[in-house]
Amino acid sequence: MFEDDDKPQLSFPSDSSVAASAPLAAQLRPNKPADFFGQSHLLAEGKPLRLLIEQKSITSMILWGPPGTGKTTLANMLAANADAELISLSAVLSGVKEVRAAVAQAQQRAASGVRTILFVDEVHRFNKAQQDAFLPHVEKGTIIFIGATTENPSFEVNQALLSRARVFVLKPLTDQDLHEVLTRAAEFTQAQVNADAATLMVRQADGDARRLLNLFELALQFADGEVDEVAVVAASGDTVTRFDKGGDVFYEQISALHKSVRGSHPDAALYWFCRMLEGGADPRYLGRRLIRMASEDIGNADPRALDMTLSALKAYERLGSPEGELALAQATLYLASVSKSDAAYTAYSAARSFVASHPSYAVPMHLRNAPTGLMKNLGYAEGYRHAHTEQTEEGGYAAGETYLPEEMEAAQFYQPTDQGLEAKIQARLARLQKLDQSARASRRQKTS
Repeated sequence: MFEDDDKPQLSFPSDSSVAASAPLAAQLRPNKPADFFGQSHLLAEGKPLRLLIEQKSITSMILWGPPGTGKTTLANMLAANADAELISLSAVLSGVKEVRAAVAQAQQRAASGVRTILFVDEVHRFNKAQQDAFLPHVEKGTIIFIGATTENPSFEVNQALLSRARVFVLKPLTDQDLHEVLTRAAEFTQAQVNADAATLMVRQADGDARRLLNLFELALQFADGEVDEVAVVAASGDTVTRFDKGGDVFYEQISALHKSVRGSHPDAALYWFCRMLEGGADPRYLGRRLIRMASEDIGNADPRALDMTLSALKAYERLGSPEGELALAQATLYLASVSKSDAAYTAYSAARSFVASHPSYAVPMHLRNAPTGLMKNLGYAEGYRHAHTEQTEEGGYAAGETYLPEEMEAAQFYQPTDQGLEAKIQARLARLQKLDQSARASRRQKTS
């Protein structure tokens, strides 16, 4: 892969327990920090996990990060350097029975002065009762707990367990990290990889070292001597971008889309829209979110935004994929490009909050309908001024009229901005407010 002068000096794992028939990712699993690529924020000199390894110390922890970032490798490395026995469980295949058996082994070892690390992969798949089974043993020090998860532990790990474990966040590997992993794999297999093929594999790995090594291992089978782009394409099939249809990455990407629209950056909005589509997001979901954005972030600055998003979703439902996705993309670009206002959203939130925190005031008598003679006799609708009566209400506006409960002070939930059409709304409401003030002042003079 490299000329002799450029070839890096690499060491390889010496764990003889890994069979030659094992996947390449398992054979190349590093057993010391110097051989570990990525996670420099945790493993560089002076960083927390590096210090734990150097001090042969260990504490209960949660390793949180995307697939293929080294969670299992780190657990093995920590156990080996802390002179502790490691028991590994997968929450996909294990239950309370397996946890109890592991704890029993740990208790036997503790009697001999040997520490036990219990590593639970995919710990978020354990329910609350299963996670609770660890608590007394972590509390007593019978086991040192290491959980690995791709999901946000704030939501997927119960708080009692979370409070007893330190959370370390692992990041997707950078392209440079992945190129170094690929270099190690090429050295280990004595394979030649051309530069274009290496770049293609790194791009398709999408931050996942395991995916990279699996792809490289398969590409070797398609290669005729040197691993080239043809071999990589044959091995890779359809590339799947990192996306999890409901987990953290899903919500991170929809947040990025929403904020790009709000920030009036159509190119970024379209990028995240396409990322989600390529990752498998339901276009109907994206359409519904666009409708929300039209009201929340654009509102009356451009009411056409709501019409466009409704029409785009309707177009998608009629055309399906992929034709209908263009209408959603068009709506995304429109939302990101036009004037913005969150005044409608702010007004709605303020009014809801006010209603929830105040009494249920009665409707003023003049605002009630009076469909029967009894109701008229009781004073329903008495004194109501019909705004469309041009003979009595100049300009079709009943200046000075009140529409809120009598017990309420004047409230202004809606405060239009000076963006787009809302600037005209702002000017009109300001003019009407002056008419109200003048009418009420005149009324007070007549009654004084």
